Amino acid sequence: MKKMLDLVVTENSKLNRNYSLIKLTSADGSLLPNMSPGQFVEIRVDNSPKTFLRRPISVNFFDVDKNELWLLIQIVGEGTRKMAEFRKGDIMNLLLPLGNTFTMPSTEHENRLLLIGGGVGIAPLLYLGYTLKKNGFSVSFLLGARSKDDLLQLDEFGKYGDVYCTTEDGSYGEKGYVTNHSILESINFSKIYTCGPKPMMVSVAKYASDRKIDCEASLENLMACGFGVCLCCVENTSEGNICVCTEGPVFNINRLKWIN
Repeated sequence: MKKMLDLVVTENSKLNRNYSLIKLTSADGSLLPNMSPGQFVEIRVDNSPKTFLRRPISVNFFDVDKNELWLLIQIVGEGTRKMAEFRKGDIMNLLLPLGNTFTMPSTEHENRLLLIGGGVGIAPLLYLGYTLKKNGFSVSFLLGARSKDDLLQLDEFGKYGDVYCTTEDGSYGEKGYVTNHSILESINFSKIYTCGPKPMMVSVAKYASDRKIDCEASLENLMACGFGVCLCCVENTSEGNICVCTEGPVFNINRLKWIN
């Protein structure tokens, strides 16, 4: 059930010049709603006259034991700059949880799982990796960025599976894009999950389709309202135009028009 809650910031860490990791818990001590990998929240940005609409942010991690929600924030505009300025003890108003979730593997034989992320698109894959490992599945991460300094949370990802990286400038891991990584030719994966820039996800979808690998993508369309009212996030699918915020953000690639 969707709820509008005031959450208190427990930590705001600047990961690099462009990213902050914000951790939140309930302001009144109550338990947060259960959240699933792939879901997102809508944040009201206070004290920002230029920011009229809420900002959609993926669930990066949900720590049940600490009753704590993690949000990975990419600083790209006025709204996210204001979010990055929040300090411990500040209150943030969130609408949550929103959207659907990634599909868990159907059988124990689907045990070679690859999670591919690029840029801020790595955010939902951390909680997904944790959940998959918790359920007994073998996980590999393939993360891409422009340079070494843009690769985030590698230690966290390493807790839940093998981590492979690409950078466009070759400063870390293999040089190039995620779809160029040698792991794609050396291991036969049974399922792929992906999130990141659309051109990257389209390339991943084509790779998976050519090899008949089941693949799900978490779309990053602009989702201003979260209720399917503003129509900012419409995506063309095999069923026609649908709102990503209500029907997604996670889709099997066979529903999308990327490879048809």
